[in-house]
Amino acid sequence: MSESLDASGASGSDTPNLDFAGTTPYEDYVQADVLTHLQHLRSDDPGEMVFLVTTQVMELWFTVIVHEWETAARALREDDIPVAMDALKRSLRELEALNASWRPLAQLTPGQFNAYRGALGEGSGFQSAMYRRMEFLLGEKSASMLVPHRGAPRVHAELEKALAEPSLYDEVLRLLSRRGLRIPASVLSRDLTQRYEPSPVVEAVWTELYAAPDTHGDLHRLGEVLTDVAELVWRWRNDHLVATRRAMGAKTGTGGSAGVTWLEKRATKNVFPELWTARSHV
Repeated sequence: MSESLDASGASGSDTPNLDFAGTTPYEDYVQADVLTHLQHLRSDDPGEMVFLVTTQVMELWFTVIVHEWETAARALREDDIPVAMDALKRSLRELEALNASWRPLAQLTPGQFNAYRGALGEGSGFQSAMYRRMEFLLGEKSASMLVPHRGAPRVHAELEKALAEPSLYDEVLRLLSRRGLRIPASVLSRDLTQRYEPSPVVEAVWTELYAAPDTHGDLHRLGEVLTDVAELVWRWRNDHLVATRRAMGAKTGTGGSAGVTWLEKRATKNVFPELWTARSHV
């Protein structure tokens, strides 16, 4: 076996290789130079850098979480619960990291936010295509949310595809049906481009599963990890609401959104709704 070489080519040194013909292997893989030069500030306020980088970090977490949930959905379609569970559990840690991204922005005063708010122009978080894909995977479908992306053909096509595909929860309910549980045909054959609406029959199925967890142990554990996901999604929405309320009160949001009023409505909604309501009947 050849001995290790130091930066000058001498053997027997613990010094890592520092001499590369081109960019470093780390740069080739991570593309750090690209990432750290994506910040194009539009104001002279030093706080804008924190806002912009934090928002970009959130977009990266959205991307990872979409990957995990799509992985889980495919695995559920193939009745591979262990692979789905692994992906969902990874997404819990990623959601925790995503939610922690609010901390640098959580205590913005109106004056601090106003110092660079004008730089956003008509930009608003609800225009995030990757966040929209997250919402679609949660069953929060809305064709109208494709409209802002008509000018970006690739992004629009990806969202249009995601709108028509089964959500993560749709795949869960189809799995329950294949396992002999009484999921209504109307739920299984619903228009996938529409928002998922809770069903009392689906609630009864989850009630049955939770009342006898040993009968379908893997499905009970799947229900619990989905509940963990739903809880962290709720915390994300609530943290967004609180940060926005602190920074701008009840003013109209950027991009013409209703701001706090819209976020308040979102914060009251639970994803995977029957997993929550069934608990009242166990």
